[in-house]
Amino acid sequence: MTAVTSPALDLAQAMFGPEAIIDPYPLYARAQALARQQGTGDVLRVPEWNSALTFSHEAVSAVLRSPAAVSGGGFFQEEGQEGGESAYPEAMLVLKPMMLFHNGASHTRLRSLAQAAFTPRVVAGSRELVQSRLDGLLQSAAGRPEFDAVADLAVPLPVGVITEMLGLKGEDEAKFREWSGAVAELLGGSNSTPELMSLVEGQAREMRLYFRGLADELRAHPQPGLLSALAAVEDGGERLSSDELLANAVLLLAAGHETTTNLISGGLLELSRQPDAWAALVERPELAANVTEELLRLTSPVQRTGRGLSQDTQIGGQTLAAGSFVGLIVAAANRDPALFPDPHRLDPQRTNSARHLAFASGPHYCLGASLARLEGEVVFRTLAERCPDLKVLPQTVNFRPNFVLRGPLELRTTLNQA
Repeated sequence: MTAVTSPALDLAQAMFGPEAIIDPYPLYARAQALARQQGTGDVLRVPEWNSALTFSHEAVSAVLRSPAAVSGGGFFQEEGQEGGESAYPEAMLVLKPMMLFHNGASHTRLRSLAQAAFTPRVVAGSRELVQSRLDGLLQSAAGRPEFDAVADLAVPLPVGVITEMLGLKGEDEAKFREWSGAVAELLGGSNSTPELMSLVEGQAREMRLYFRGLADELRAHPQPGLLSALAAVEDGGERLSSDELLANAVLLLAAGHETTTNLISGGLLELSRQPDAWAALVERPELAANVTEELLRLTSPVQRTGRGLSQDTQIGGQTLAAGSFVGLIVAAANRDPALFPDPHRLDPQRTNSARHLAFASGPHYCLGASLARLEGEVVFRTLAERCPDLKVLPQTVNFRPNFVLRGPLELRTTLNQA
């Protein structure tokens, strides 16, 4: 006998299926329509999962800022519960100390320690690094009839920038690039085969072995770069342990390039689909900062996130119970017509573009937001100035198999540099 499922559950399950990889936006629209049809506004209840999905900018923003919202809720046992470290596989032990999965005082401690090293001054000083890395990549592509804007630009630029900022070189840089890919799979990959998870588990074991004692070594013998700065940071006697240094360095690396990679490649694809916006940017390259905000809004490199609720919470006119989970569809919120009129249009002069939620909001606002913005601005301005005839070639664009981190797998492009 076939089990009967509700329309809400069908849509929620579809968000973890092939349709969500190919093009998730029609799914989001259908889910929103169903919520309104059921009289629950922009909150779609999925009782079978003890959860709800939110779509509007107002509702998603409210959850992100709510003191009742718990990041990583249910992902790990609470401290003191039986099992200890042995209850988790290696991959989970890498994730566990990340500030992403902490709340309250422990999150404040981890974030303040990381923030002390990853300062606005450090980010602002990286503009020259971003530009020189970009210049080198464009020079390598010069004269080629076509290049892959993902493999030849969108991946190597942010990876090169953040690894250099961390102070990684050579073999260590290559190791970290591989490890951050494993973290991306853990944070929303769709291809969770036993073979892949075994590979990720092995990489996690390598990470923990590499970092064992590294924090003490870096304190005794400081090196240039953020990694050494993170190890050295001290606040009221508090320092990062080796596991905490590993987790948050990998988080900076993964967050420092995964989202920017998707912004650059997805942004070029979107600009090719909206040629009037590209023409406006070519005519006025100083619009690059605002175009970057629009592309963050439209492409939503991080499509969705979620929070557990520690107490009953009013969201979008609905009372969501303590212990339930709220799926936050950031990509839908970023195209909310209530805040962004004509939301699917890339408007280089939209005045409120920066109100998007691409970097979340509230206590877990992305630590690397300013770096991603800087990289986007430099890339899109430079391309508009040097490659006004840039063309994305006709092709079937396939997206990476990741429900959270959305971006093209390949994007065949001609630069036609001036």
